[in-house]
Amino acid sequence: MNMLKEERFEIILKELKATNQVTFEALAKGLSVSEDTVRRDIELLNKSGLLVKVRGGAISPAKNPLSFHDREGIFTEGKNTIALKAVQLLKNVRTVFMDGGTTIQVLTSMLPKDATFRVITNNVALIPILNTYNGIEIIVLGGHYNRITQTNVSQQTCAEAGIYQADIYMMGVCAVHSEVGITAAVLEDGEVKKAMMKSSRKTVVLSNFEKLETTDFFKVCGLGDVDTLITDLQSDDKRLDAFRHFDIEIL
Repeated sequence: MNMLKEERFEIILKELKATNQVTFEALAKGLSVSEDTVRRDIELLNKSGLLVKVRGGAISPAKNPLSFHDREGIFTEGKNTIALKAVQLLKNVRTVFMDGGTTIQVLTSMLPKDATFRVITNNVALIPILNTYNGIEIIVLGGHYNRITQTNVSQQTCAEAGIYQADIYMMGVCAVHSEVGITAAVLEDGEVKKAMMKSSRKTVVLSNFEKLETTDFFKVCGLGDVDTLITDLQSDDKRLDAFRHFDIEIL
């Protein structure tokens, strides 16, 4: 069975974390793929700022407050996998909604350095990360600031979200259940999610497998209202079988 691209990315980044440098030749042997495949993988990871491509391989990125290594408490393997899948859906988009959660932070940190689109968010924690991308326009929704989630949430937030029309909405979630749908722990957060969904052409839910088949207090939407579900599992994993009854893309 061929290894998924995201699985190769995880192995490359693990090796880089352990040794601070990797070579095309050694990776090709370890992954049982061609050096051309490894070069393409390295190129994508280089564009995302997760490593620095050099002659014959790659090295760790220069240390800075937003680097992969300094944010390892946020960059868990599962969140890396989800973000690497999600970033592929942002090609050729013009406007993106992003809400709260550390998975969204990881996704933002993995955007191509030459990205040129507009991000509309209530997630204040994203601002210093997005600020490193010269080509990204940042629109921050106002409202009451929640220090715990580092997001703005209120009727004002929802009203401002309704002004815009996004190509895609990247939704960080608290809980995803095959029967109940998407639920939120905080009412105001759930209302913001509804507003962003209403103003987006496509809704993508980002969830690690621990959140699957769990529920929280406030209903956001049913699974039928979602276009894509991205998890850290392989798309053919049996733990996703209950979600296949819906007309949604599973990545």
